[in-house]
Amino acid sequence: MAVLLIEDDRTFQRILEGFLAKNKFESVACSTAKEGLAAVSKQDFELVLLDYRLPDGTGMEVLEQIKHNHPQLPVIIMTSYSDIRTAVKAMKAGAFEYITKPVNPDELLLLIKSALSKPTKSEKTASVSQPQFVVGSSDIARQLQQQISLVAPTNLSVIIQGESGTGKEQVARSIHQLSTRSQKPFVAVDCGALSKELAASELFGYAKGAFTGALRDKEGQFVAADGGTLFLDEVGNLSYEVQVKLLRAIQERIVQPLGTTKQIQVDVRIITATNDDLHEQSKNGMFREDLYYRLNEFKLHVPALRNRADDLHEFMEFFMSQANAELGRTTTGFSTELTNLFRKYDWPGNLREMKNVIKRAVLVTGAGEIGVAALPPEMVDAVNKPTFNSINETNTYDLKAIQESQERDLITKTLAEVRYNKSKAARLLNIDRKTLYLKMEKYNIQG
Repeated sequence: MAVLLIEDDRTFQRILEGFLAKNKFESVACSTAKEGLAAVSKQDFELVLLDYRLPDGTGMEVLEQIKHNHPQLPVIIMTSYSDIRTAVKAMKAGAFEYITKPVNPDELLLLIKSALSKPTKSEKTASVSQPQFVVGSSDIARQLQQQISLVAPTNLSVIIQGESGTGKEQVARSIHQLSTRSQKPFVAVDCGALSKELAASELFGYAKGAFTGALRDKEGQFVAADGGTLFLDEVGNLSYEVQVKLLRAIQERIVQPLGTTKQIQVDVRIITATNDDLHEQSKNGMFREDLYYRLNEFKLHVPALRNRADDLHEFMEFFMSQANAELGRTTTGFSTELTNLFRKYDWPGNLREMKNVIKRAVLVTGAGEIGVAALPPEMVDAVNKPTFNSINETNTYDLKAIQESQERDLITKTLAEVRYNKSKAARLLNIDRKTLYLKMEKYNIQG
């Protein structure tokens, strides 16, 4: 089995090559993002081990390109910087797992075997199996389930609103499975990962030669979902031009692949998800108003984890059982100290973050009760030290330091307020996304 290793640390690269060879894996090593992407385009790999910080880009940028062109190829991110928000972001972008350096050989081997033995999540899937998801038993959970049961048997278009990581896709899957379309495909598309240039070709397909790189005909996701449900996650990220084509496809039930005059009839139910306020965006001209009203035949709101205290323990037990089964561990529960910490924590990554945190805690603990020691230090610090004062106390007359401190605090506060939605934060700060990323890098702001 061929493994692509993208790592700029030559010493660590050689160590990993030896480790892979010892465990009977073939490997190809690259030192830059450009080399890695070129290798993926030329050769078929079963797995990618990807360093997060590379000389010519970030692992996140490489991951997004790999998942766009090879959605079924599992990618494990490696980094020296352990940060929950980065882990959550990587998992949302399609990473199989996120591992910190120094890498534990047993943990890495377990992850590699798990990635190679288990089907990876694709943006296109016809699976109609029951979702690996717990509903919860609180009043707010029962109300959500009642709304799902109410709208599922209809053909109404549904907008699912909620913060990143709250389980919007699982809600969409539940609607599909309770509908009359349950035996037909459920196709999920992450619109946030689609560039303006490629979004139309991904949704509607294209013919060979339609553009540079179109080496064969490609079926669009509308056609793939024919008869079933098309789930468009982060639909607010689609460009205006693609929104126009999307509205036409929904209203006329016809799609036209790029580079052709052929029109294809489709019967698709549309479910969309967003962590933005599409109604507000439509009023501000950032989202087509006619498309918004076409999509908004029924709206559901998925609550944030911090507002679901009554469901917290049920989620914890569910994710622990799931991790035990996947990792072959025998943990039995959580310490009182850990449970109290979980209740105080803000959970910016919601259920996705909790699943990731518990999975790592189960792996570290192995057996018995899971304690606070199994949690990432930054998570414990976030609860015990919730405030950060970056002003240079040794020199209160250092104007530059004070200005930078104020700028850092403003960016951090804004990101927290918008739940780390970079586009929204950049708009509120009146800067572009590139400038925001540069300032986050400068001030070492994770997210």
